[in-house]
Amino acid sequence: MTQHHEPGQEQEEVTGMVCQEDDLKDGEMKEVLVGDQKVLLVRTHGQYSAVGSRCSHYNAPLINGILVGDRVRCPYHGACFNVKTGDIEDYPGLDSLPSYKVKVDDGKVYVSINKKSLTVNKRVKDMCTMDADVKHTVLLIGGGPASLVCAETLRQNCYQGRIIMVTKDTLPPYDKPKMSKVMNVDSSSVLLRSSDFYQQHGIELWTKKEVVSVNPADKVVKLSDGVSQPYDQLLISTGCRARPLSCPGSDLQGVKILQSYDDAKDIYNACLGKKAVVVGTSFIGMEAASFLSDKASSVVMVGTSTYPFERSLGPEIGKMTMEMMEEKKVKFYMNDGVTEIKGENGTVKEVVLKSGTVLKADVVIAGIGVIPNSDFLEGSGVEVDSRKVVVVDKFMRTNITDIFSAGDVTSFPLAIRGDQQVNVAHWQMSHAQGRVAALNMLKKTTKIESVPFFWTVLLGKSIRYTGYGEGYSEIIFKGKVEERKFLAFYIKDEEVVAAAGLMSDPAVAHVAELMASGQRFKKAQVQADDLSWLQM
Repeated sequence: MTQHHEPGQEQEEVTGMVCQEDDLKDGEMKEVLVGDQKVLLVRTHGQYSAVGSRCSHYNAPLINGILVGDRVRCPYHGACFNVKTGDIEDYPGLDSLPSYKVKVDDGKVYVSINKKSLTVNKRVKDMCTMDADVKHTVLLIGGGPASLVCAETLRQNCYQGRIIMVTKDTLPPYDKPKMSKVMNVDSSSVLLRSSDFYQQHGIELWTKKEVVSVNPADKVVKLSDGVSQPYDQLLISTGCRARPLSCPGSDLQGVKILQSYDDAKDIYNACLGKKAVVVGTSFIGMEAASFLSDKASSVVMVGTSTYPFERSLGPEIGKMTMEMMEEKKVKFYMNDGVTEIKGENGTVKEVVLKSGTVLKADVVIAGIGVIPNSDFLEGSGVEVDSRKVVVVDKFMRTNITDIFSAGDVTSFPLAIRGDQQVNVAHWQMSHAQGRVAALNMLKKTTKIESVPFFWTVLLGKSIRYTGYGEGYSEIIFKGKVEERKFLAFYIKDEEVVAAAGLMSDPAVAHVAELMASGQRFKKAQVQADDLSWLQM
């Protein structure tokens, strides 16, 4: 690669000749160097474009991802970026990619980067700020990604009214999926945005406050401290809370739930060198046990099914995860449950199981599911379903004008399942729904069409999952689960409804992107030996 400066641009830009014009075909991408900066060079529709090479979420190399049409999808967690503009189009993560100037001259392709941007890997979209003359308030209840993306999308689209975010948390919005995966992380490293960011963009952040009621007729909410706050438009994005144990002894000291950053830190400190019992082989429970496996003196898991994840991922993958954990001395008591927790001087000492087994314990952690945070809506007229999640349409609107809902607390029509009403508690989906809610608040009609994408990390291994597999009748495996390198297709009515993979990147991301573009796969297609179309 050669570098030169355009005339008059010696100070501003570094330009590199990165390839010959015919080096890439349409639909191909290549990682190139300009100065010391890695750049993703892409050719689509006969034209070259160049954007940042690293995903803005966790810095994954996008060259290992999937290019379909004008967007590249991250292989790790499914974030999508437009390769022409660098704009983020699906989540997780908040920021877009920098985009660079490309010029083709005499059969050679040149990329130019502003010198000031040579070390920049992310781009925050331009946002306006509040104008005190605009008498309009959007109130966001909840401090997760749905609220944050909603606030940012409003500002990115020139909304200049007042934005208030109310959260029970002590922290501003933070990276919650990390809490069960890395419990001893420093709080400053998990914040999604710095405190300055909220001030800079005129987003009022009210921490340690809780909304206790909503009055749609008067357009006002009441807070636990007695304050009444009027709104013009409202977003309900309160998420879910960890379901506590209800057996005798569940109020003893040492019985924990994992709900917040403080909980994660507390569990980590309480378990060091101690006997930990994790009740529930949920994703949260398994991730917590995985993290604690080399920190607690012993880790025991209690589950009601034969294998972990039996319903969601299937018995084969569940068995594999169990074996992985057993190799790290985690013990399992499956097809069992807790009848009582016994203590001494108010502190946990033993866990009694239905089978009669008695487990020694210093700490008991519940990972037995979640409860939607919708109690405060009682009497408001906002529709909730039998599980108490808020029902919305494909525009994230509730049954009440100017009240929207997004994130884990919602039930919404899932595009890839023919608008079946579902609750998908994925980090990525919360981001996407926050964006759609904001655009519809601004009367920019936008449907939720995102494809669910999820990941879990156990002992450093990531299982990725996309689609919506509820009600599947069969799993078709490529590769071998026992060798811990596989791709699984979940079949319902002769069609692929979801896919999961371990050590098979970027196949799951590719399935997600093909689903997002409207493609459907028949069972016969994935039974075939040739899966080269998935770039496994």
